[in-house]
Amino acid sequence: MITLRKITLENRRAIFNLEVSEDQRRFVASNLSSVASCYVLATNGGQPFPFAIYADEQPIGFVMITYRITGYDLPTIADDSYCILRLMIDKQYQNRGYGREAMKKILEFIRTFPAGPAQFCWISYKADNVAAKKLYESYGFRDNGEIENDELITVLRL
Repeated sequence: MITLRKITLENRRAIFNLEVSEDQRRFVASNLSSVASCYVLATNGGQPFPFAIYADEQPIGFVMITYRITGYDLPTIADDSYCILRLMIDKQYQNRGYGREAMKKILEFIRTFPAGPAQFCWISYKADNVAAKKLYESYGFRDNGEIENDELITVLRL
């Protein structure tokens, strides 16, 4: 069973040590860098939501959700929208359906509107990240034609 959990003093090192495969490293920042970004966002008016992704009692991934601002250039869809800024499943847990189950939990969380109302959730991804595109499309995300920082913007109406 997949759950999203707070990053705590007890689980932080396990989360920081999770990694994607070598060929995927260009697609996602390290979890340590992402948690640091959460701190910077939170102290500068942002509303980040970092979570450890667990399969039963085993940490297997990380997700960083933001509301409105991300600290990066924003697509036109960003106002009053949620962004799944980072999402990763550790290399040893990939190809087991965990990413798909994690996305289900992530969208359930976003649909509680924890930081405020929104019509959209968006994600950016590199064009050659075929696995990510396939996952996002399976949940109804559609590219909106925008490109920010060499990444395609894909959007889901909430």
